[in-house]
Amino acid sequence: MPSTNCAGHEELYAELNGYIDSVKNQPGSLINVLHRAQEIFGYLSEETQQHVAEKLDIPLSQVYGVVTFYNFFSTKPKGKHQIKVCLGTACYVKGADRVLERLKEELGVDLDEPTQDGKFSIHAVRCLGACSMAPVVLVGERDFYGKVTPDEIGKIIEKYKEE
Repeated sequence: MPSTNCAGHEELYAELNGYIDSVKNQPGSLINVLHRAQEIFGYLSEETQQHVAEKLDIPLSQVYGVVTFYNFFSTKPKGKHQIKVCLGTACYVKGADRVLERLKEELGVDLDEPTQDGKFSIHAVRCLGACSMAPVVLVGERDFYGKVTPDEIGKIIEKYKEE
């Protein structure tokens, strides 16, 4: 195992290595390997990117180029519950900035940072496709909240604290 592995992650790297070994001779395997690595680790750290480059015998620059090109890859840890706040025009005009500020206050984090317990992170997005419900908040991939006010943030967060 390369020296880039962090202590305590041996099992996770072993799982990733098993996956890499099963697909490494397939064309276009890099994106699939990166998806699997992000599933395993939650994000793609520099160490994980280096590990993937070594295992696939490709330049780190190629791995980094793919990771930074596609927006579904993350180089920073994210919370278990990712809270997306739409800052598109309709949402912004209806107070999304105040909703975002309340979220940051309640969770004690800034944008794109996980909470201390790793349960939450807040992300600003340009559009969630629900302008008629502005301002809109999305928790995870499915839980939409429309016409959100800052005063509703506490209730929304509470719903996910025990998960």
